[in-house]
Amino acid sequence: NPQFKKQRCRQALGLVRLSREKLRVGLGLYKVNTIYGDTIILPCHLEVPNGLMFGKWKYVSSLFAFRSATKKNVQYDDVPEYKDRLSLSENYTLSINNARIGDEKKFVCMLVTEDNVFEQATIVKVFKQPSQPEIISQAEYLETEQLKMLGQCIAKDGYPEGNLTWFKNGIVLQPVEETIVIHEQTNVDQASGLYTVISSLEYKPTKDDTDAQFTCTVTYFAPTGQETMRSESAVFEIHYPTEKVKIQVLSQRNSIKEGDNITLKCSGNGNPPPQEFLFYIPGEPEPIRSSSLYALIDVRRNATGEYRCALTDESLMDSTIITIHYLDLSLTPSGEVIKQIGEALPVSCTISSSRNATVFWLKDNTRMRSSPSFSSLQYQDAGNYICETTLQEVEGLKKRQILTLIVQGKPQIKMTKKTSTDGSYKTISCHVEGFPKPAVQWTSSGGVINKTEETKYMNGKFVSKIKIAPEENVTLTCIAENQLERTVNSLNVSAISIPESDEPEEKSDDNMENVNDQAKLIVGIVVGLLLAALVAGVAYWLYVKKSKSASKHVDKDLGNIEENKKLEENNHKSEA
Repeated sequence: NPQFKKQRCRQALGLVRLSREKLRVGLGLYKVNTIYGDTIILPCHLEVPNGLMFGKWKYVSSLFAFRSATKKNVQYDDVPEYKDRLSLSENYTLSINNARIGDEKKFVCMLVTEDNVFEQATIVKVFKQPSQPEIISQAEYLETEQLKMLGQCIAKDGYPEGNLTWFKNGIVLQPVEETIVIHEQTNVDQASGLYTVISSLEYKPTKDDTDAQFTCTVTYFAPTGQETMRSESAVFEIHYPTEKVKIQVLSQRNSIKEGDNITLKCSGNGNPPPQEFLFYIPGEPEPIRSSSLYALIDVRRNATGEYRCALTDESLMDSTIITIHYLDLSLTPSGEVIKQIGEALPVSCTISSSRNATVFWLKDNTRMRSSPSFSSLQYQDAGNYICETTLQEVEGLKKRQILTLIVQGKPQIKMTKKTSTDGSYKTISCHVEGFPKPAVQWTSSGGVINKTEETKYMNGKFVSKIKIAPEENVTLTCIAENQLERTVNSLNVSAISIPESDEPEEKSDDNMENVNDQAKLIVGIVVGLLLAALVAGVAYWLYVKKSKSASKHVDKDLGNIEENKKLEENNHKSEA
Protein backbone atom coordinates (compact mmCIF):
# COMPACT_ATOMS: atom_id res chain seq x y z
CA ASN A 1 0.00 0.00 0.00
CA PRO A 2 1.79 3.17 -1.11
CA GLN A 3 -0.14 5.27 1.37
CA PHE A 4 0.90 2.98 4.27
CA LYS A 5 4.53 3.06 3.22
CA LYS A 6 4.46 6.84 3.02
CA GLN A 7 2.95 7.05 6.50
CA ARG A 8 5.59 4.67 7.93
CA CYS A 9 8.31 6.75 6.33
CA ARG A 10 7.01 9.96 7.94
CA GLN A 11 6.80 8.19 11.31
CA ALA A 12 10.34 6.96 10.99
CA LEU A 13 11.67 10.40 10.07
CA GLY A 14 9.79 11.94 12.96
CA LEU A 15 11.15 9.24 15.29
CA VAL A 16 14.69 9.94 14.18
CA ARG A 17 14.17 13.65 14.69
CA LEU A 18 12.71 13.13 18.15
CA SER A 19 15.45 10.75 19.10
CA ARG A 20 18.01 13.40 18.27
CA GLU A 21 16.24 16.10 20.19
CA LYS A 22 14.43 14.62 23.19
CA LEU A 23 15.48 10.91 23.59
CA ARG A 24 15.00 9.58 27.14
CA VAL A 25 16.81 6.36 27.94
CA GLY A 26 15.64 3.99 30.71
CA LEU A 27 17.78 2.92 33.63
CA GLY A 28 20.49 0.34 32.74
CA LEU A 29 20.17 -2.85 30.69
CA TYR A 30 17.89 -5.80 31.27
CA LYS A 31 18.97 -9.34 30.49
CA VAL A 32 16.84 -12.29 29.38
CA ASN A 33 18.21 -15.86 29.32
CA THR A 34 16.38 -18.29 27.10
CA ILE A 35 16.69 -21.88 25.96
CA TYR A 36 17.31 -22.63 22.33
CA GLY A 37 13.95 -23.37 20.67
CA ASP A 38 11.86 -21.77 23.44
CA THR A 39 9.88 -18.50 23.17
CA ILE A 40 11.76 -15.33 24.12
CA ILE A 41 9.65 -13.02 26.34
CA LEU A 42 10.85 -9.38 26.31
CA PRO A 43 8.90 -7.04 28.64
CA CYS A 44 9.24 -3.35 27.75
CA HIS A 45 10.27 -2.31 31.29
CA LEU A 46 8.93 1.28 30.66
CA GLU A 47 5.95 3.01 32.22
CA VAL A 48 3.45 4.00 29.57
CA PRO A 49 3.64 7.83 29.34
CA ASN A 50 0.70 10.18 28.85
CA GLY A 51 0.07 11.07 25.28
CA LEU A 52 1.61 7.84 23.98
CA MET A 53 1.40 7.70 20.25
CA PHE A 54 2.88 4.27 19.59
CA GLY A 55 5.38 1.68 20.79
CA LYS A 56 8.18 0.25 18.75
CA TRP A 57 10.86 -2.51 19.14
CA LYS A 58 14.16 -2.43 17.35
CA TYR A 59 17.52 -4.22 17.36
CA VAL A 60 20.73 -2.50 16.32
CA SER A 61 19.28 0.09 13.91
CA SER A 62 16.47 -2.00 12.48
CA LEU A 63 12.83 -1.36 13.36
CA PHE A 64 10.74 -4.48 13.09
CA ALA A 65 7.69 -4.31 15.42
CA PHE A 66 5.24 -1.36 15.68
CA ARG A 67 2.07 -0.85 17.71
CA SER A 68 -0.12 2.25 17.59
CA ALA A 69 -1.48 3.49 20.90
CA THR A 70 -4.57 5.02 19.30
CA LYS A 71 -5.54 2.64 16.53
CA LYS A 72 -4.54 -0.51 18.47
CA ASN A 73 -3.08 -2.09 15.36
CA VAL A 74 0.22 -4.00 15.20
CA GLN A 75 2.59 -3.91 12.30
CA TYR A 76 5.75 -6.04 11.72
CA ASP A 77 8.49 -5.16 9.31
CA ASP A 78 9.41 -7.61 6.63
CA VAL A 79 12.53 -9.03 8.29
CA PRO A 80 13.15 -12.57 6.93
CA GLU A 81 14.74 -14.00 10.08
CA TYR A 82 11.73 -12.95 12.19
CA LYS A 83 8.96 -13.74 9.79
CA ASP A 84 6.01 -15.34 11.59
CA ARG A 85 7.96 -15.41 14.86
CA LEU A 86 6.94 -12.09 16.47
CA SER A 87 4.08 -11.15 18.77
CA LEU A 88 3.63 -7.71 20.43
CA SER A 89 1.11 -7.50 23.28
CA GLU A 90 -0.93 -4.49 24.44
CA ASN A 91 1.60 -3.75 27.20
CA TYR A 92 4.31 -3.77 24.54
CA THR A 93 5.83 -7.09 25.63
CA LEU A 94 7.57 -8.64 22.65
CA SER A 95 7.52 -12.43 22.19
CA ILE A 96 9.85 -14.20 19.76
CA ASN A 97 9.12 -17.89 19.32
CA ASN A 98 11.57 -20.66 18.42
CA ALA A 99 14.63 -18.94 19.87
CA ARG A 100 17.74 -19.16 17.71
CA ILE A 101 21.40 -18.38 18.17
CA GLY A 102 20.91 -15.32 15.94
CA ASP A 103 18.48 -13.91 18.50
CA GLU A 104 21.34 -13.34 20.92
CA LYS A 105 21.55 -9.53 20.65
CA LYS A 106 20.31 -6.26 22.19
CA PHE A 107 16.64 -5.41 21.70
CA VAL A 108 15.28 -1.90 22.47
CA CYS A 109 11.72 -1.03 23.46
CA MET A 110 10.69 2.53 22.36
CA LEU A 111 7.58 4.40 23.57
CA VAL A 112 6.92 7.60 21.54
CA THR A 113 4.86 10.65 22.53
CA GLU A 114 4.45 13.96 20.73
CA ASP A 115 7.39 15.40 22.60
CA ASN A 116 9.54 12.49 23.79
CA VAL A 117 10.95 9.08 22.89
CA PHE A 118 11.52 6.66 25.80
CA GLU A 119 13.91 3.69 25.32
CA GLN A 120 14.84 0.60 27.37
CA ALA A 121 17.32 -2.01 26.14
CA THR A 122 17.24 -5.77 26.90
CA ILE A 123 20.09 -8.17 26.17
CA VAL A 124 19.04 -11.68 25.05
CA LYS A 125 21.32 -14.64 25.83
CA VAL A 126 20.53 -18.00 24.19
CA PHE A 127 21.66 -21.32 25.69
CA LYS A 128 21.66 -24.81 24.19
CA GLN A 129 22.65 -27.88 26.20
CA PRO A 130 24.96 -30.10 24.14
CA SER A 131 24.36 -33.80 23.66
CA GLN A 132 25.76 -36.19 26.27
CA PRO A 133 29.43 -36.65 25.49
CA GLU A 134 30.44 -40.01 24.10
CA ILE A 135 33.75 -41.68 23.35
CA ILE A 136 33.92 -42.64 19.69
CA SER A 137 36.58 -44.17 17.44
CA GLN A 138 37.69 -46.33 20.37
CA ALA A 139 40.88 -48.35 19.95
CA GLU A 140 40.44 -52.14 19.87
CA TYR A 141 43.32 -52.43 22.33
CA LEU A 142 46.23 -50.46 23.75
CA GLU A 143 49.84 -51.59 23.98
CA THR A 144 52.30 -50.78 26.72
CA GLU A 145 55.21 -48.57 25.68
CA GLN A 146 53.25 -47.36 22.64
CA LEU A 147 51.52 -43.99 22.31
CA LYS A 148 48.26 -44.74 20.55
CA MET A 149 44.95 -43.03 19.81
CA LEU A 150 42.58 -44.16 22.57
CA GLY A 151 39.47 -42.42 21.21
CA GLN A 152 37.63 -39.16 20.66
CA CYS A 153 35.25 -37.47 23.07
CA ILE A 154 32.50 -35.59 21.26
CA ALA A 155 29.67 -33.37 22.49
CA LYS A 156 27.35 -32.09 19.74
CA ASP A 157 25.15 -29.05 19.16
CA GLY A 158 25.74 -26.90 22.21
CA TYR A 159 25.82 -23.18 22.80
CA PRO A 160 27.87 -21.41 24.00
CA GLU A 161 30.93 -23.52 23.24
CA GLY A 162 31.56 -26.24 25.85
CA ASN A 163 34.81 -27.55 27.29
CA LEU A 164 35.85 -31.26 27.31
CA THR A 165 37.91 -33.01 30.02
CA TRP A 166 39.30 -36.58 30.10
CA PHE A 167 39.30 -38.78 33.23
CA LYS A 168 40.86 -42.14 34.19
CA ASN A 169 39.22 -43.84 37.16
CA GLY A 170 37.70 -40.50 38.11
CA ILE A 171 41.01 -38.57 38.03
CA VAL A 172 41.60 -35.78 35.51
CA LEU A 173 44.12 -36.60 32.79
CA GLN A 174 46.61 -33.81 32.20
CA PRO A 175 48.88 -33.74 29.14
CA VAL A 176 52.24 -35.47 29.66
CA GLU A 177 54.84 -35.44 26.91
CA GLU A 178 54.86 -38.70 24.91
CA THR A 179 52.43 -40.27 27.39
CA ILE A 180 49.18 -38.26 27.35
CA VAL A 181 48.50 -36.11 24.29
CA ILE A 182 45.17 -34.25 23.95
CA HIS A 183 43.97 -32.43 20.81
CA GLU A 184 40.95 -30.07 20.91
CA GLN A 185 38.71 -29.25 17.96
CA THR A 186 35.57 -27.09 17.60
CA ASN A 187 33.12 -27.19 14.68
CA VAL A 188 30.33 -24.63 14.13
CA ASP A 189 27.18 -25.45 12.21
CA GLN A 190 26.78 -22.57 9.79
CA ALA A 191 23.00 -22.89 9.63
CA SER A 192 22.23 -23.15 13.35
CA GLY A 193 25.33 -21.59 14.90
CA LEU A 194 25.63 -24.53 17.33
CA TYR A 195 29.01 -25.84 18.45
CA THR A 196 30.31 -29.40 18.30
CA VAL A 197 33.42 -29.90 20.43
CA ILE A 198 35.83 -32.82 19.94
CA SER A 199 38.77 -33.92 22.11
CA SER A 200 41.16 -36.63 20.87
CA LEU A 201 43.23 -38.59 23.43
CA GLU A 202 46.49 -40.35 22.63
CA TYR A 203 47.61 -42.54 25.52
CA LYS A 204 50.58 -44.77 26.42
CA PRO A 205 49.28 -47.37 28.94
CA THR A 206 50.95 -49.56 31.55
CA LYS A 207 49.90 -52.98 32.88
CA ASP A 208 48.19 -51.17 35.76
CA ASP A 209 45.71 -49.69 33.27
CA THR A 210 44.06 -53.10 32.90
CA ASP A 211 40.34 -52.61 33.66
CA ALA A 212 40.85 -48.85 34.05
CA GLN A 213 37.71 -46.82 33.27
CA PHE A 214 38.09 -43.87 30.92
CA THR A 215 35.41 -41.17 30.77
CA CYS A 216 35.08 -37.60 29.54
CA THR A 217 32.91 -34.68 30.59
CA VAL A 218 31.58 -31.59 28.87
CA THR A 219 31.27 -28.39 30.88
CA TYR A 220 28.80 -25.89 29.42
CA PHE A 221 26.80 -22.78 30.37
CA ALA A 222 23.08 -22.90 31.06
CA PRO A 223 20.63 -20.19 32.15
CA THR A 224 21.21 -21.20 35.78
CA GLY A 225 25.01 -21.32 35.53
CA GLN A 226 27.72 -23.81 34.67
CA GLU A 227 26.73 -27.48 34.23
CA THR A 228 28.63 -30.73 33.59
CA MET A 229 27.67 -33.96 31.81
CA ARG A 230 29.69 -37.20 31.86
CA SER A 231 30.03 -39.85 29.19
CA GLU A 232 29.64 -43.59 29.60
CA SER A 233 32.86 -45.25 30.75
CA ALA A 234 35.09 -47.14 28.33
CA VAL A 235 37.45 -49.98 29.27
CA PHE A 236 40.27 -50.98 26.96
CA GLU A 237 42.17 -54.23 26.63
CA ILE A 238 45.82 -53.66 27.46
CA HIS A 239 48.40 -55.70 25.58
CA TYR A 240 51.74 -56.28 27.27
CA PRO A 241 54.59 -58.73 26.67
CA THR A 242 55.17 -61.93 28.66
CA GLU A 243 57.62 -61.43 31.50
CA LYS A 244 57.32 -64.82 33.19
CA VAL A 245 56.63 -68.41 32.11
CA LYS A 246 55.07 -70.99 34.43
CA ILE A 247 54.78 -74.77 34.08
CA GLN A 248 52.08 -76.71 35.94
CA VAL A 249 51.24 -80.39 36.28
CA LEU A 250 47.54 -81.08 35.87
CA SER A 251 46.57 -84.34 37.53
CA GLN A 252 43.50 -85.68 39.31
CA ARG A 253 45.71 -86.72 42.25
CA ASN A 254 48.32 -84.97 44.34
CA SER A 255 50.80 -87.79 43.69
CA ILE A 256 51.37 -89.51 40.37
CA LYS A 257 51.80 -93.25 40.02
CA GLU A 258 52.64 -95.58 37.18
CA GLY A 259 49.80 -95.88 34.70
CA ASP A 260 48.41 -92.39 35.34
CA ASN A 261 47.81 -89.81 32.63
CA ILE A 262 49.15 -86.32 33.30
CA THR A 263 48.96 -83.04 31.44
CA LEU A 264 51.59 -80.33 31.45
CA LYS A 265 50.36 -76.75 31.18
CA CYS A 266 52.65 -73.91 30.21
CA SER A 267 51.48 -70.32 30.53
CA GLY A 268 52.86 -66.82 30.16
CA ASN A 269 51.71 -63.73 32.04
CA GLY A 270 51.51 -61.55 28.93
CA ASN A 271 48.36 -60.30 27.23
CA PRO A 272 47.45 -61.83 24.92
CA PRO A 273 49.11 -64.95 26.36
CA PRO A 274 51.51 -66.95 24.21
CA GLN A 275 49.84 -69.64 22.12
CA GLU A 276 52.83 -71.92 21.52
CA PHE A 277 55.59 -73.25 23.75
CA LEU A 278 58.55 -75.60 23.70
CA PHE A 279 58.33 -78.60 26.06
CA TYR A 280 61.48 -80.39 27.21
CA ILE A 281 60.63 -83.99 28.16
CA PRO A 282 63.12 -86.38 29.86
CA GLY A 283 64.34 -88.90 27.33
CA GLU A 284 63.43 -86.75 24.33
CA PRO A 285 66.46 -85.41 22.43
CA GLU A 286 64.68 -82.33 21.07
CA PRO A 287 62.08 -79.97 22.56
CA ILE A 288 58.50 -80.54 21.47
CA ARG A 289 56.55 -77.58 20.05
CA SER A 290 52.98 -77.60 21.32
CA SER A 291 50.09 -75.46 22.46
CA SER A 292 49.87 -74.55 26.14
CA LEU A 293 48.88 -78.16 27.01
CA TYR A 294 50.95 -81.32 26.52
CA ALA A 295 49.61 -84.75 27.58
CA LEU A 296 51.58 -87.76 28.85
CA ILE A 297 49.70 -91.07 28.67
CA ASP A 298 50.26 -94.14 30.89
CA VAL A 299 53.46 -92.84 32.48
CA ARG A 300 56.16 -95.21 33.72
CA ARG A 301 58.76 -94.85 36.46
CA ASN A 302 61.45 -93.87 33.98
CA ALA A 303 59.43 -90.70 33.29
CA THR A 304 60.60 -89.29 36.63
CA GLY A 305 62.73 -86.20 36.09
CA GLU A 306 62.84 -82.49 35.30
CA TYR A 307 60.26 -81.08 32.88
CA ARG A 308 60.70 -77.65 31.31
CA CYS A 309 58.74 -75.33 29.08
CA ALA A 310 59.84 -72.16 27.31
CA LEU A 311 58.70 -69.53 24.86
CA THR A 312 59.39 -70.47 21.27
CA ASP A 313 62.38 -68.10 21.20
CA GLU A 314 63.64 -69.72 24.45
CA SER A 315 63.94 -66.29 26.07
CA LEU A 316 61.91 -67.35 29.13
CA MET A 317 61.74 -70.80 30.75
CA ASP A 318 60.35 -72.60 33.79
CA SER A 319 60.84 -76.13 35.14
CA THR A 320 59.38 -78.62 37.61
CA ILE A 321 60.33 -82.03 38.99
CA ILE A 322 57.86 -84.88 38.47
CA THR A 323 58.15 -88.11 40.45
CA ILE A 324 56.36 -91.18 39.11
CA HIS A 325 55.65 -93.41 42.11
CA TYR A 326 55.81 -97.18 41.75
CA LEU A 327 55.36 -100.22 43.95
CA ASP A 328 56.52 -103.77 43.18
CA LEU A 329 55.79 -106.86 45.29
CA SER A 330 57.29 -110.32 44.86
CA LEU A 331 55.98 -113.22 46.98
CA THR A 332 57.95 -116.50 47.00
CA PRO A 333 56.36 -118.97 46.79
CA SER A 334 52.96 -117.78 45.57
CA GLY A 335 49.81 -119.33 44.24
CA GLU A 336 48.82 -122.81 45.43
CA VAL A 337 51.56 -124.72 47.26
CA ILE A 338 51.12 -128.30 48.54
CA LYS A 339 53.49 -129.49 51.26
CA GLN A 340 53.67 -132.51 53.56
CA ILE A 341 53.23 -132.22 57.29
CA GLY A 342 56.53 -131.68 59.10
CA GLU A 343 58.28 -130.16 56.09
CA ALA A 344 59.90 -126.72 56.16
CA LEU A 345 58.72 -123.87 53.91
CA PRO A 346 60.69 -120.62 53.59
CA VAL A 347 58.46 -117.65 52.60
CA SER A 348 59.67 -114.21 51.47
CA CYS A 349 57.80 -111.07 50.42
CA THR A 350 60.09 -108.54 48.71
CA ILE A 351 59.09 -104.90 48.15
CA SER A 352 60.53 -102.35 45.71
CA SER A 353 59.03 -98.84 45.78
CA SER A 354 59.65 -95.14 45.17
CA ARG A 355 59.12 -94.46 48.88
CA ASN A 356 59.02 -96.43 52.11
CA ALA A 357 56.08 -98.80 51.90
CA THR A 358 53.98 -100.43 54.61
CA VAL A 359 53.85 -104.25 54.50
CA PHE A 360 51.46 -106.54 56.38
CA TRP A 361 50.25 -110.15 56.22
CA LEU A 362 46.77 -111.62 56.31
CA LYS A 363 45.81 -115.22 56.93
CA ASP A 364 42.28 -116.12 55.95
CA ASN A 365 41.46 -112.36 55.97
CA THR A 366 42.76 -111.90 59.53
CA ARG A 367 45.77 -109.66 60.04
CA MET A 368 48.88 -111.41 61.35
CA ARG A 369 51.22 -110.00 63.95
CA SER A 370 54.35 -111.09 62.08
CA SER A 371 55.48 -112.62 58.83
CA PRO A 372 54.81 -116.37 58.48
CA SER A 373 57.71 -118.79 59.07
CA PHE A 374 57.41 -122.56 58.68
CA SER A 375 60.22 -124.77 60.02
CA SER A 376 57.89 -127.76 60.53
CA LEU A 377 54.50 -127.50 58.86
CA GLN A 378 51.38 -128.47 60.78
CA TYR A 379 47.83 -128.87 59.59
CA GLN A 380 46.83 -125.58 61.26
CA ASP A 381 49.38 -123.78 59.07
CA ALA A 382 47.25 -124.41 55.99
CA GLY A 383 45.27 -121.45 54.65
CA ASN A 384 45.27 -118.41 52.36
CA TYR A 385 48.17 -116.03 53.06
CA ILE A 386 48.18 -112.52 51.59
CA CYS A 387 51.20 -110.24 51.51
CA GLU A 388 49.94 -106.68 50.98
CA THR A 389 51.79 -103.38 50.68
CA THR A 390 50.72 -99.76 50.21
CA LEU A 391 52.25 -96.33 49.69
CA GLN A 392 50.19 -94.20 52.03
CA GLU A 393 51.20 -90.92 50.35
CA VAL A 394 49.99 -92.13 46.94
CA GLU A 395 46.28 -92.70 46.54
CA GLY A 396 45.38 -96.02 44.95
CA LEU A 397 48.90 -97.49 44.95
CA LYS A 398 48.48 -100.93 46.55
CA LYS A 399 49.83 -104.38 45.68
CA ARG A 400 49.08 -107.86 47.04
CA GLN A 401 49.92 -111.48 46.27
CA ILE A 402 48.39 -114.68 47.62
CA LEU A 403 49.91 -117.91 48.85
CA THR A 404 47.43 -120.77 49.21
CA LEU A 405 49.16 -123.31 51.45
CA ILE A 406 47.89 -126.88 51.57
CA VAL A 407 49.45 -129.18 54.21
CA GLN A 408 48.93 -132.88 53.42
CA GLY A 409 49.50 -135.90 55.63
CA LYS A 410 48.84 -139.65 55.71
CA PRO A 411 46.10 -140.79 58.08
CA GLN A 412 47.19 -141.30 61.70
CA ILE A 413 44.92 -143.25 64.10
CA LYS A 414 44.69 -143.60 67.88
CA MET A 415 41.84 -145.52 69.54
CA THR A 416 40.44 -145.05 73.08
CA LYS A 417 37.54 -146.49 75.10
CA LYS A 418 35.43 -145.22 77.99
CA THR A 419 32.60 -146.77 80.01
CA SER A 420 29.53 -144.69 80.78
CA THR A 421 28.96 -143.64 84.39
CA ASP A 422 26.03 -146.01 84.80
CA GLY A 423 27.97 -148.86 83.15
CA SER A 424 25.32 -149.46 80.52
CA TYR A 425 27.53 -148.86 77.42
CA LYS A 426 31.02 -148.09 76.26
CA THR A 427 32.20 -145.30 73.92
CA ILE A 428 34.96 -146.26 71.52
CA SER A 429 36.77 -143.29 69.88
CA CYS A 430 38.98 -143.31 66.80
CA HIS A 431 41.17 -140.15 66.78
CA VAL A 432 42.13 -139.42 63.19
CA GLU A 433 44.65 -136.99 61.71
CA GLY A 434 45.36 -136.41 58.04
CA PHE A 435 44.74 -134.27 54.97
CA PRO A 436 42.87 -134.55 52.74
CA LYS A 437 40.29 -135.57 55.31
CA PRO A 438 40.35 -139.35 55.64
CA ALA A 439 37.21 -141.41 55.29
CA VAL A 440 36.61 -143.59 58.38
CA GLN A 441 35.05 -147.08 58.49
CA TRP A 442 34.34 -149.21 61.60
CA THR A 443 34.30 -153.02 61.53
CA SER A 444 33.95 -155.81 64.04
CA SER A 445 33.72 -159.57 63.91
CA GLY A 446 30.06 -159.04 63.13
CA GLY A 447 30.74 -156.87 60.06
CA VAL A 448 30.67 -153.14 59.23
CA ILE A 449 29.34 -150.72 61.85
CA ASN A 450 27.39 -147.86 60.27
CA LYS A 451 26.03 -146.05 63.31
CA THR A 452 28.84 -143.59 64.13
CA GLU A 453 29.33 -140.01 65.32
CA GLU A 454 31.99 -137.53 64.15
CA THR A 455 33.33 -134.30 65.65
CA LYS A 456 34.10 -131.24 63.55
CA TYR A 457 37.11 -131.58 61.25
CA MET A 458 39.56 -128.89 62.36
CA ASN A 459 43.28 -128.41 61.74
CA GLY A 460 43.48 -131.85 60.11
CA LYS A 461 41.93 -133.68 63.09
CA PHE A 462 38.58 -135.18 64.02
CA VAL A 463 37.16 -138.02 66.14
CA SER A 464 34.86 -140.81 65.00
CA LYS A 465 32.87 -142.50 67.83
CA ILE A 466 30.64 -145.53 68.32
CA LYS A 467 28.67 -146.66 71.37
CA ILE A 468 28.34 -150.39 72.13
CA ALA A 469 27.22 -152.70 74.98
CA PRO A 470 28.92 -156.03 74.08
CA GLU A 471 27.80 -159.16 75.89
CA GLU A 472 31.17 -160.73 75.23
CA ASN A 473 34.68 -159.58 74.37
CA VAL A 474 34.96 -158.00 70.91
CA THR A 475 37.67 -156.58 68.65
CA LEU A 476 36.87 -153.28 66.89
CA THR A 477 38.79 -152.00 63.87
CA CYS A 478 39.02 -148.34 62.70
CA ILE A 479 40.06 -147.81 59.08
CA ALA A 480 41.09 -144.29 57.89
CA GLU A 481 41.87 -143.66 54.24
CA ASN A 482 42.69 -140.64 52.04
CA GLN A 483 44.44 -140.14 48.69
CA LEU A 484 47.82 -140.71 50.31
CA GLU A 485 47.38 -143.92 52.29
CA ARG A 486 45.07 -146.38 54.06
CA THR A 487 45.66 -146.86 57.81
CA VAL A 488 44.11 -149.56 60.04
CA ASN A 489 44.06 -149.87 63.85
CA SER A 490 42.23 -152.30 66.19
CA LEU A 491 41.19 -152.28 69.85
CA ASN A 492 40.03 -155.15 72.09
CA VAL A 493 36.97 -154.30 74.16
CA SER A 494 35.76 -156.49 77.08
CA ALA A 495 32.15 -157.44 77.60
CA ILE A 496 30.01 -154.84 79.35
CA SER A 497 29.85 -157.05 82.44
CA ILE A 498 33.63 -157.12 82.82
CA PRO A 499 35.10 -153.98 84.37
CA GLU A 500 38.23 -152.56 82.75
CA SER A 501 40.29 -149.38 83.02
CA ASP A 502 39.38 -146.56 80.61
CA GLU A 503 41.97 -144.80 78.50
CA PRO A 504 41.95 -140.97 78.84
CA GLU A 505 40.58 -139.11 75.86
CA GLU A 506 42.72 -136.51 74.12
CA LYS A 507 41.53 -132.98 74.54
CA SER A 508 40.35 -131.29 71.40
CA ASP A 509 41.55 -127.87 70.28
CA ASP A 510 38.28 -126.32 71.51
CA ASN A 511 38.75 -127.86 74.96
CA MET A 512 42.33 -126.63 75.07
CA GLU A 513 41.19 -123.09 74.31
CA ASN A 514 38.60 -123.24 77.11
CA VAL A 515 41.25 -124.50 79.54
CA ASN A 516 43.59 -121.70 78.52
CA ASP A 517 40.84 -119.11 79.01
CA GLN A 518 40.05 -120.48 82.48
CA ALA A 519 43.74 -120.46 83.43
CA LYS A 520 44.04 -116.83 82.32
CA LEU A 521 41.00 -115.90 84.41
CA ILE A 522 42.43 -117.61 87.53
CA VAL A 523 45.81 -115.91 87.09
CA GLY A 524 44.07 -112.54 86.73
CA ILE A 525 42.08 -113.03 89.94
CA VAL A 526 45.19 -114.06 91.91
CA VAL A 527 47.18 -111.05 90.64
CA GLY A 528 44.30 -108.73 91.58
CA LEU A 529 44.14 -110.11 95.12
CA LEU A 530 47.90 -109.74 95.57
CA LEU A 531 47.78 -106.10 94.43
CA ALA A 532 44.90 -105.36 96.82
CA ALA A 533 46.83 -106.93 99.74
CA LEU A 534 49.92 -104.90 98.84
CA VAL A 535 47.97 -101.62 98.80
CA ALA A 536 46.37 -102.44 102.18
CA GLY A 537 49.78 -103.26 103.71
CA VAL A 538 51.32 -99.99 102.52
CA ALA A 539 48.36 -98.02 103.88
CA TYR A 540 48.65 -99.73 107.31
CA TRP A 541 52.41 -99.08 107.45
CA LEU A 542 51.91 -95.38 106.74
CA TYR A 543 49.23 -95.20 109.44
CA VAL A 544 51.48 -96.82 112.10
CA LYS A 545 54.41 -94.58 111.19
CA LYS A 546 52.28 -91.45 111.49
CA SER A 547 50.88 -92.54 114.89
CA LYS A 548 54.38 -93.06 116.37
CA SER A 549 55.53 -89.68 115.14
CA ALA A 550 52.54 -87.98 116.78
CA SER A 551 53.20 -89.65 120.18
CA LYS A 552 56.82 -88.46 120.14
CA HIS A 553 55.71 -84.88 119.63
CA VAL A 554 53.29 -85.14 122.56
CA ASP A 555 56.01 -86.49 124.93
CA LYS A 556 58.38 -83.74 123.86
CA ASP A 557 55.79 -81.06 124.53
CA LEU A 558 55.06 -82.48 128.00
CA GLY A 559 58.79 -82.49 128.84
CA ASN A 560 59.09 -78.86 127.86
CA ILE A 561 56.21 -77.91 130.18
CA GLU A 562 57.87 -79.63 133.20
CA GLU A 563 61.19 -77.91 132.50
CA ASN A 564 59.47 -74.50 132.36
CA LYS A 565 57.82 -75.09 135.76
CA LYS A 566 61.17 -75.96 137.38
CA LEU A 567 62.80 -72.83 135.96
CA GLU A 568 60.01 -70.64 137.35
CA GLU A 569 60.38 -72.19 140.86
CA ASN A 570 64.15 -71.56 140.84
CA ASN A 571 63.58 -67.94 139.81
CA HIS A 572 61.18 -67.37 142.73
CA LYS A 573 63.69 -68.81 145.21
CA SER A 574 66.46 -66.55 143.93
CA GLU A 575 64.28 -63.45 144.35
CA ALA A 576 63.42 -64.42 147.94
